[in-house]
Amino acid sequence: MRQYELVTILPSEEPEFQKGKESVAAELAQFGATDIKEEDMGDRPLMYPIKKRARGHYILYRISLDPQNVSPIEKTFKINPSILKYLLVKVEV
Repeated sequence: MRQYELVTILPSEEPEFQKGKESVAAELAQFGATDIKEEDMGDRPLMYPIKKRARGHYILYRISLDPQNVSPIEKTFKINPSILKYLLVKVEV
C-alpha cells in the first residue's frame, strides 16, 4: 500500500455536493482504499468554468491504496458525473 493524496472538485450546490461526496467514498471503498483522512477545503470560485459551473467544493483525501488500483479508480472518477475535476498523486515519504 502506498500513500496518495486525492483532491476532488464537486458541485457546490448542496444535494449534488452530498451525492458527489458519497460517490467518492463508495469508489474509494470499492477499490480498497484504507486510512482515509478527509479535509473539507470549502466552496471556492473556479479559475475557469468547469462543466458550466463557476464555483466548486474542494475536498482533500489522504489515502492508502494499492498501486494496481490507481488506474481503475482514475477511470471511474473520469466518467463519474458527480465529480467536476480530480487529481490523484503519490505522496513521497
